[in-house]
Amino acid sequence: MKPFAPAAVLVSAVLGLAAGTGCSPAPRNAGPLRATPYTAAPAPGGCPTAASLPLPRAFPAELPVPEGAVVTSVEHRTGGRLIVATVVRGGFDATLAFLHKQLPKAGYTPKDGEVEKDDAESTFSSTTVRGRWTLRKMPDCEGGVYLTYLTSAVS
Repeated sequence: MKPFAPAAVLVSAVLGLAAGTGCSPAPRNAGPLRATPYTAAPAPGGCPTAASLPLPRAFPAELPVPEGAVVTSVEHRTGGRLIVATVVRGGFDATLAFLHKQLPKAGYTPKDGEVEKDDAESTFSSTTVRGRWTLRKMPDCEGGVYLTYLTSAVS
């Protein structure tokens, strides 16, 4: 059976247009996609310059936060979950030591944590709160780290 000539011409025309106009699955000159982790605008050196947001009322009062932490964003999620993002200028090791020492002192039990060169994370819980913290070095802010808390009430 012979192919239908008009169909072959149509397919050739469409393929020719696609090749000639540069159609491809990815746009040309597309740079890498970059996530913006927080809403505070960084200074030219990468450190936040905006004033700290207040901790929300729903943030557990007894949950330790390093001195001088700048709250950069607050997000209320479904299920009573709360995300509080901060920037701490005390350095990665000092902030990690603070979390390891102060959370148990405040009645929180750490669980399933891990520490790598530039980031660390752990879950924690108390009789009333469960949560997770993450710690990540800031590449453009000397001594700066992102410290994020995710909390929710124990149900």
